[in-house]
Amino acid sequence: MKLQQLRYIVEVANNELNVSLTAEKLYTSQPGISKQIKQLEDELGVQIFKRSGKHLSGVTAIGERVIDVARDILNKTQDIKVIAQEYTKPNVGTLSVTSTYTQARFALPAVFQQFMLAYPKIALKIEQGDSAQCLVNLKNRVTDFAVLTDLTEISEEMIALPCYHWNQSIVVTKEHPLASKMMVTLDELAQYPLISYDSAKDGADIGQTFLKSGKAANIIFNTADADLIKTYVRLGAGVGIVAKMAINQQYDTDLVILNASHLFTYKTTYIVFLRSLYLRNYMYDFIQQFSSHLDKKMVNQALACENNNQILTMFNGVKLTVK
Repeated sequence: MKLQQLRYIVEVANNELNVSLTAEKLYTSQPGISKQIKQLEDELGVQIFKRSGKHLSGVTAIGERVIDVARDILNKTQDIKVIAQEYTKPNVGTLSVTSTYTQARFALPAVFQQFMLAYPKIALKIEQGDSAQCLVNLKNRVTDFAVLTDLTEISEEMIALPCYHWNQSIVVTKEHPLASKMMVTLDELAQYPLISYDSAKDGADIGQTFLKSGKAANIIFNTADADLIKTYVRLGAGVGIVAKMAINQQYDTDLVILNASHLFTYKTTYIVFLRSLYLRNYMYDFIQQFSSHLDKKMVNQALACENNNQILTMFNGVKLTVK
């Protein structure tokens, strides 16, 4: 059994059984991967993958267990390298972050800029996706941290640290009937076409808020892109609902921004990472740069908790910033 063989079965599983794509990502040949997988199966005396002709069609029950253990072994070998680097090259390494659109567009740029100045030899990498994709990237060790709002699919192998709260704002043109309103109601919003995040977009749950109040929201366009929402508002297509942090005081002066915090409950942004991740010093610094209350002591206290419910309880007395 070789580490290379374990890497192949894990990467094939990560790439949805696409051996060709796996070979491309690992800079090797498709026949070479297939041969190594077959040799490993012969050595173990079990089939890891189901086959349909020459193609892989699924993962066997025993294969799932083998791949899980293989993933753990590969992670541990990587941790050994990281631990050594912390002593030999403390300020050299990589930091990868996966994030939902709103956080990547409006929350992370300033943090990245500050971090790059402090750690010029750390290679930064960012990937953007919805919350589910962020957590998959985390589980597969594609990224170190995930920044997101929706924790629906989080597992207990992950640590979720609350960073800050954020509210929604209503965006209309200056000519719109709602522009002169001091306090907009759900009844009034329901009268107009809405351009907003959907429940799958950054955990905004706009439609759900209307349903709970017995009203129907006429959402004509769902998007994760706040700038796109504002573009269609400017075209007169409808009323926009965006994260307050997405409002630019310099460039959005042609729009009227109305408070929506009384209509939609605030959301919380979390930074999430695997419990098994070896946190290097620059990773602790990144977490605190992103959210100042998350110093090394507090992060370690969270790591000592048995589950995420205990972590959330630990933060009950912490007043988070509202953006």
